[in-house]
Amino acid sequence: MILTELHLHHFRNYQDLTVHFNPGVNVLIGPNAQGKTNMLEAIYVLSLTKSHRTSNDHELINWQEKSALISGTVEKSIGKIPLELQFSSKGKKAKVNHLEQARLSQYVGQLNAILFAPEDLSLVKGSPALRRHFMDREFSQMSSKYLYNAGQYRTLLRQKNKYLKQLKYKQQTDRVLLGVLSDQLAAFGAEVIIARQHFLKHLEGWAADLHQEISLNKESLRLEYVNQLKVNDDTTVEEAYQKLFKLYQDNEQREIEQGTTIYGPHRDDIRFLVNNKNVQAFGSQGQQRTTALSVKLAEIDLMKEQTGEYPLLLLDDVLSELDTIRQTHLLTAIQNKVQTFLTTTSLSDVARQLINEPTIFEIEHGTLNKEEVK
Repeated sequence: MILTELHLHHFRNYQDLTVHFNPGVNVLIGPNAQGKTNMLEAIYVLSLTKSHRTSNDHELINWQEKSALISGTVEKSIGKIPLELQFSSKGKKAKVNHLEQARLSQYVGQLNAILFAPEDLSLVKGSPALRRHFMDREFSQMSSKYLYNAGQYRTLLRQKNKYLKQLKYKQQTDRVLLGVLSDQLAAFGAEVIIARQHFLKHLEGWAADLHQEISLNKESLRLEYVNQLKVNDDTTVEEAYQKLFKLYQDNEQREIEQGTTIYGPHRDDIRFLVNNKNVQAFGSQGQQRTTALSVKLAEIDLMKEQTGEYPLLLLDDVLSELDTIRQTHLLTAIQNKVQTFLTTTSLSDVARQLINEPTIFEIEHGTLNKEEVK
């Protein structure tokens, strides 16, 4: 898929801008705090309906205005699709082909984008919460079913935790409702767990080949899905449900005493093994970065495999964090494959040599060079 056109109205530091993009590599270049990352953020928001930088949609609106709009045209194998997102104090509205969508979940998946920022290099050594967020963010784009189940699980988890606290402090006494919430939570949790197992297995296949290539055949990479049910490729959703619900039943009193749900996919993690050693605990910084790079690049092929379309790739000042070898592998891997948006303060000699015919947009104070703006 290709984003051919983007229009921003009162978004961040952009007042009113329409820009047409190259189907290859688009370089957004300029000093810091001029609007490069804001434009990348706009593309990300157009894809997922939410920002990777803030959970407060109001921050996306220019501080002098009351509403903002992002719209764009996506070119896919089935044709061109106009997309639009409006933000105001009343919330946000999403349109596909000029038709408003009743739920945002009906919108997500129209435009798929993979973001690779410096903080993603912490995917390996960062917290388990970071890796859970990674799974939810990426897998939700590949499967509307996953997006729905993960959303339902989060909603029920909040409800159950609230009720557990009420039971803990004797504000409620009825455990029948707790059993109902646990049953429903186990049902959606099982769907999430089995889907994660499936997607991670496929992701491992793509990432292992890339990691071997980047390490010059010196290292092998494996991904292990760490979960309390110890599921494997043969575990069914029904089996996962039975296991999770039994954990809830057997540990009901313990959860009441702690006032929180202690089992489920909200406690899951990913373990990265390089040459059968836990790279999170024992790997060098170079190994951790190679692992993160392999996994992020593998997402491109996984998304193509699952959706039939290559996603957009958003590189937010990530080249400055990679050495020459990893820069080379990154830029070689994406060449003539995916539409790429790259922010940087300056293009290194390595990047200039490896990027074929990039379109360069010079950004300053929320404006672009005249040649690229229509």
